[in-house]
Amino acid sequence: MKPLDARQLSETVRGAAVPFELFGTGTKRGLGRPVDATPLDLSAFKRVIAYEPEELILECGSATRLADVQKLLKRHNQMLAFEPPDFSTLLGGKHSGTIGGALMCNLSGPRRLKAGAARDHILGVSGVNGSGDFIKAGARVVKNVTGYDVPRLVAGSYGTLMALTSVIFKVLPKPETEMTLRVKCKTPIEAVTILSRAMRSAAEVSSAAFVPGQGDYLRLEGIAASVIDRRDTLIKALDAKSDCLAEAQSQDLWAALRDVGPLWKHKSQNIWRISVPPSDAPDVLTALKFDFTYFLDWAGGLIWLACKPQGEASAIRGAVKQGHAMLFRASEQLRSTTDVFQPQPKDLAALSARVKHAFDPKDLFNPGRMYKAV
Repeated sequence: MKPLDARQLSETVRGAAVPFELFGTGTKRGLGRPVDATPLDLSAFKRVIAYEPEELILECGSATRLADVQKLLKRHNQMLAFEPPDFSTLLGGKHSGTIGGALMCNLSGPRRLKAGAARDHILGVSGVNGSGDFIKAGARVVKNVTGYDVPRLVAGSYGTLMALTSVIFKVLPKPETEMTLRVKCKTPIEAVTILSRAMRSAAEVSSAAFVPGQGDYLRLEGIAASVIDRRDTLIKALDAKSDCLAEAQSQDLWAALRDVGPLWKHKSQNIWRISVPPSDAPDVLTALKFDFTYFLDWAGGLIWLACKPQGEASAIRGAVKQGHAMLFRASEQLRSTTDVFQPQPKDLAALSARVKHAFDPKDLFNPGRMYKAV
C-alpha cells in the first residue's frame, strides 16, 4: 500500500484489518526484529515544505532523503547538527535513508557529545496514529506544552507509535573550520583516560573517539582563531605525544567514524552497538572472552563491536552493568530469535506498553519490531 497524502493514509489505517510494516525508502528495515506485516510505503511524503534559513527552521516530508536535505542546507552553510550517519555500506542500503528514518531511529553521529541526538533538535511532527487520527504536535517555534512531548517520544520508537508524514527540525550554522588532534595510545583504559581529560578541559571538544592501532581522535570546531587557540590548550592539558589533522583530513575521518567505517570489512560478522558510561568501556571489553574488533566513540560511551555469530548476546549483556546493547546487524533469522534491543526491566516494559497502546491500540504499526509480542 502506498498512500499519496495524509487523508489516504488516515483512511488506510482506520480501515485496516491487518498490521503494517512502515517504511519510507526501506534503508533501515534491517534494524530491529523482522516484521511480518503488510508493507505500508510512506515514500510519497518527500518534499521540502518550508525552509527558513534566517530562522534556522526546516520542515519537510518524513520520506525526504537525507542527502537532499543536506544538499539544501549546505547551500546556506547550515547543517543538521546531530550529524545523522549513513549506514548504507554497513547495512547494504542504496543511500543514506530519509530524515524521518533518522528521527524514528534517533540517530546521531560523533558530534552527539556536543550537539545531542536527533530528539534534541526535533521541533514538531505530523502523522497518523494507530486509530487513523491525524496528529500534529509541536511547531516551528518552541512552546511549553503539557501531556506527551510527542516529537521527542517518537524519536527512537522505530515506527511503532505513528506513521510520520512530516517533521520540523532546528538546524544550525556549519562551523567555519575544524581540526582533529590525534593522541598516541594503545589500550582502552589509556584511551578512555585521555578522552576523559580532554572532555574536562577548556578546549570544547566536539567529538572524541578511539580507534585501536591508531589512537585517540579529538575534534575541535568553530572559527579558525578559536580552533587554533583551543588546540594549543588541549595539547597543554593532555601533555602527550600528538599530531594534528587539518580540515579536509578531519572531515574525512569523522565521516568514516560516523558511518562505522572501521568495521565495514567485517561483512559476515554481527555488529553490536553498545552504549555505556565512558568509564565502563574498558571493563566491558575486558570481560568479553571471544574474538572481536571494535572502536569507541562518544569519549568511550559508545562501543561499536564486530564478531562472528556465536551466541554472544548473553556475554555482551552480562558485561554491560549500566547502559544497553543493541544487536545492530545480524541475519534475519538471528534477529527473529534474539533480543535485538536491551531487555527492559518489568516496570519500564509496562510503561512502554501503555504508551504503545495510547498511540496504537490495535498494534498495527511495526508489531514486534523492538520487542517480542507478549
